[in-house]
Amino acid sequence: MRTNHVVALAAIAVGGVLAMSASAAAQSLPLEAPHKAFGQAVWPVYEGWYGNPDGSYTFLIGYFNPNKEQTFEIPVGENNFFSPGEPDRGQPTHFDTTRGWAVFAVVVGKEYADKATQLTWTLVSNGQRASIPMHTDPGWYVEPFEDAANKNRPPTLRFAADGSRFEGPPVGGIAAAYTASLSQPLSLKLWTSDTKPTGYGSAPAPSGASDRSAPAGQRPPPLVLRWKKLRGPGDVTFVEQTQTFETAEQSPETLVTFSEAGTYLLGVEALDETGSGGSGSQCCWTSAHIQVQVAAPPLPTTGG
Repeated sequence: MRTNHVVALAAIAVGGVLAMSASAAAQSLPLEAPHKAFGQAVWPVYEGWYGNPDGSYTFLIGYFNPNKEQTFEIPVGENNFFSPGEPDRGQPTHFDTTRGWAVFAVVVGKEYADKATQLTWTLVSNGQRASIPMHTDPGWYVEPFEDAANKNRPPTLRFAADGSRFEGPPVGGIAAAYTASLSQPLSLKLWTSDTKPTGYGSAPAPSGASDRSAPAGQRPPPLVLRWKKLRGPGDVTFVEQTQTFETAEQSPETLVTFSEAGTYLLGVEALDETGSGGSGSQCCWTSAHIQVQVAAPPLPTTGG
């Protein structure tokens, strides 16, 4: 939980946090303007940092695309890059019409203990340039693995019945890798669980979070899975892009098809009752990245 305002989009409106080119400076900020169908910029969003046992730091990063009908494909390069250093830090190149919470994470070294040391992500879309700096300012510290108020933790994901458990932000690289063919859908299967602390259901909800003391029919479901494309050369279609469950112990699957051969990066989010982005508290949901190598079907052979 951050010690400053927990809604990450508010960072866009804070002076000095968002740097814009002259062409974008005249545009209304996302929080001030109504969402339009087309024409607005995609905004990188810095959501906070936490320390790792080895002395490094993890930056949690998302994005906001306020366009109602316009998605973007922005390859890593002059319109989608980090600086200084390596321009490719695992950021998405596909941007849905949505607010993406903690879409990816970047681990940085001990030199970022100096809060003046910053890493910047820049996006250019619809002719507008937007950059967001990342740092270890104490006001942006988060605790994504446990809600300090009630000890709630994120759901866990496994990609095999006896596989590794993933919990919290999407760190540690690729959670699962698959091969697929354009000729048939790929089945993506998960095993999920979520252990709640004693008294969690009757405890007061943290500030901004869903009211878990509300009648059952008015509470968010215990588990929601959301699938998305992050990178890849073609369109990705999920049979069930959002899946809702009344209990957290599940082994769901969804089918996905691809329009072109190539390498894809997909993301899956597991949300508990606190909802998308933990209702701003940064806890408790889990994200994981999945790589799929899609091959074109073999060419038909002809008789000699």
